[in-house]
Parts: sequence; structure tokens; C-alpha cells
Amino acid sequence: MTPPVVLFDLDGTLVDSVPDIHAALDRLMVRLGRPAFARAEVTEMIGDGVRVLVERALAARGLAFDQAALEGFSADYTARAAEETALFPGIAEVLAGLEAAGWRMAICTNKPARATAALLGALGIGGRFAAVGGGDSFPVRKPEPGHLLATLEAAGGEVSHAVMVGDHRNDVLAARRAGVPCLFAGWGYGTPEMAEGAAAVIGRPEALLPALLDHRLG
Repeated sequence: MTPPVVLFDLDGTLVDSVPDIHAALDRLMVRLGRPAFARAEVTEMIGDGVRVLVERALAARGLAFDQAALEGFSADYTARAAEETALFPGIAEVLAGLEAAGWRMAICTNKPARATAALLGALGIGGRFAAVGGGDSFPVRKPEPGHLLATLEAAGGEVSHAVMVGDHRNDVLAARRAGVPCLFAGWGYGTPEMAEGAAAVIGRPEALLPALLDHRLG
């Protein structure tokens, strides 16, 4: 029997990573001689991968995209990705409950694979996931459905027995295009408008486990 699979977005869904992303962007601005960012500015930049993040940050400070800036940010952030980042309260219990219920879990994130692996390892949860699909793991990334489908295949799952959980429009769009229901993480970084098309909006992590266990699959 095909096991149910839940595909999780990472930033803003499982982990609150804004503090470390913010710190890394501010360090980049120091190197470039530009002002630091407010937390709200950084939160709005997250969700479309590291290149777009750096493009947005540079543009916000009147700078054109620069490959060296991207590479410098990526190396710096990867090395320090878990200094302040933590699981959202209640997420550890969600992961444990799904594991106990026989679900397979996977990560489908636009964060680069290397930074994702470093963060999951630092948090001690890397071993919980049957597959990890980073933003550079496949030829496409969210909102393209191929990212979700390739991650699902790597996890040994099927579309008819899968659910996506994420906090960004890219999660909802990728899931819809792949034929997979999406539960929108209302505690994350996305705006309420981004939930359009989701199967349901889950307001807090404690409500996610029962929502997944009650969801009809296949």
C-alpha cells in the first residue's frame, strides 16, 4: 500500500529562518557599503530562491545584480544558517506525530540544497525526511510542478497520496499544477492573499497534525 507523503516547504513553514537570512544580508550590505535592512523588508524578499533574494536586496539598495555578491552571500549564509534559526513552536511534535502514524516526509524548498542540508543537519532533523528537493536539485523549482513531482518521486510517493504544506504562493501554485492538495501555513511569511487556491489554511502548527491525519488521500 502506498504510504501517504507530506511535502514541506522549509522557510516560513517548518523553520523561522528570517533572523539568519537577515543577518547574512546585512553582512553583505556592510561589505558593499550599504545600509542594513529592517526585518519586514527581509521577510518580504523570501520565497523565490537565493538568486531572487539577492537580486531584491541589491535592488532595494540601488545596486544591480552581481554574481560575486550572490556567491559571497551564499557561502556566508550556508556557513551560518543555523545560528538563530529554529523550528516553529509545535513543529517538532508534528514531525514526530506523522512519523508515528506511518507518513513519509519530504522537503520541497527553493532554498539551495547545500544550505538546506546544512540547516537540517544543524537542527538535527535531516534524518526524518525521505527526500530533500532544494531549489537547485532539479532543472526547475517552485512554482513549477516538476520540482514537487521530482521530490515526491524521490520520496517514493504518489500524487494520489500526497499533500503539500507551505506558506507561499509558490507552494500553492506548484501543488495545484501537480494535482496535489496544499495546506497553507498561516503562521509563515506569506500574506493571506497567497493562500488562494489552497485546500485549507492552517492557522498554527498545533493544528497541522490533525489536519493532515484527517485529510482524505487517494
